[in-house]
Amino acid sequence: MREHTSHPSHAGRDPTEKMARDRSRVGFIIALTLISINLRPMLIGLGPVLDSIRDSLSLSAGAIGTLITLPILCFGVFAPFIPRLLRYMSSEKLILLSLGILVIGIGVRSLFGVTGLFLGTLIGGASISVVMVLLPSIIKQRYPTRAGGLMVVYSTGLCVGATIAAGAAVPLETWLGGWRWSLAFWLLPVLATMLVWLRHTPKSQPGSVEESPPLPRLRNNRLAWQVTLLMGLQSSIAYCVFGWLPVILVDRGMAPLAAGFALSIAMAVQMFSSPLAPWLATRGKDQRATLISMLSFTFLGLVGTFYGPISWIWVSATSLGIGLGGCFSVALSLLVLRSPNAQIAAALSGMVQGIGYTIAAIAPLAMGVLHEITGDWNAVAGLFLLLVLGSGYFALHAGQARYVQVDSQAS
Repeated sequence: MREHTSHPSHAGRDPTEKMARDRSRVGFIIALTLISINLRPMLIGLGPVLDSIRDSLSLSAGAIGTLITLPILCFGVFAPFIPRLLRYMSSEKLILLSLGILVIGIGVRSLFGVTGLFLGTLIGGASISVVMVLLPSIIKQRYPTRAGGLMVVYSTGLCVGATIAAGAAVPLETWLGGWRWSLAFWLLPVLATMLVWLRHTPKSQPGSVEESPPLPRLRNNRLAWQVTLLMGLQSSIAYCVFGWLPVILVDRGMAPLAAGFALSIAMAVQMFSSPLAPWLATRGKDQRATLISMLSFTFLGLVGTFYGPISWIWVSATSLGIGLGGCFSVALSLLVLRSPNAQIAAALSGMVQGIGYTIAAIAPLAMGVLHEITGDWNAVAGLFLLLVLGSGYFALHAGQARYVQVDSQAS
């Protein structure tokens, strides 16, 4: 009798527990989506109103270039040190704190003149780098069997946030009465996201942070370097395109408005290729075929941009968007697909984004120097070719289905 009466209560608990787990997972996905969407508007929302900022604050071309490069450099400089913060605070609390600092950075950048513009950009870039390093580790820790799919949510959210910010910046400037308020607007969704993420920030037990295992050092690991250089080179292509595509097209005879629209197409298409490419990548035995396919789309789009008929630029921009969005999302997914546990995911994320974004920050500057020295775009096209070939080489290695293995004594 005892066994018979206990069975219904056990059966009654299971559906309740399953519903609670499902609600928790759905809530986490919503929070992850909101966070990822909010990691790009501070960066992308700047470009469309740069002319207004330059005229208002009398900034030189060099100052504008520094302003654009500064947050990318922040990603590279701060990322390697971020995993060490886990000794003092949990990942969830660090993300919550970083979102609060991002709000401060947005406010400072918008309201305090030239000094505030650069200081706020520095603060915001540093806070975003913390979130970008820690999110893959949290995903791997909480949902190890669903990590690849959740990284798709993350990368797609980044593309959605960038597209929204690019399209809304100028209308916000018009509606709110100036570029300052257009930039300041983005602190509101960050504040809302903090409230959502607060529910997913557990209260750590005493000693839980200090007792967490030390993060491994990956600087001597070949696979970690292959993933890192893949991310760095393909990100270099993306940032070069985002920064220089309109300039190239204007030089080829397009009207500035049409050139800007071509860039908007390339960014919008990424919202579709970003979730589709990782889905395709996880259907096969590894990710090499998908990465090479995405790089092929990128290459065809670049060839069309530099040398194709100008009337076909919409096809080239679409091809670029497919390739860039797909390659980035698969490369980002490798942070968890190549990590056997959350500790390695955190260490790999710090290494990949630290070194990778440093490379990505240098490439647009190198493009400008090449163009200035040669006076045309042929040398720049050659640089793009080298970046694509280098990305392909590391994709063939990083895309293989294996884990980063670290000797426990080296951690």
